Amino acid sequence: MNDRTRCFEPPDLAAGLPAGAVAEIERPATELTALGADADQADRPHDRSGGLREFPLGDDMGFFKFIVARHLREIVIVQVALWPIV
Repeated sequence: MNDRTRCFEPPDLAAGLPAGAVAEIERPATELTALGADADQADRPHDRSGGLREFPLGDDMGFFKFIVARHLREIVIVQVALWPIV
């Protein structure tokens, strides 16, 4: 059983985002929680682990940045960048 969670910081970070974008962020964030402490090696930067990580969103729609808060047992999403749809 995985007792890790994910959250947005600040809590209203996803407020106002399209529902599809929030779902596209929550899907990999949930998978990152399953990785546990190993999530601090996921995606960019590739040359080091820990610290601020960047995870691309599907269909080249943007990315989100997160931190693995080991002491809280959380994946903390701290930034979301979406590319404009033209």
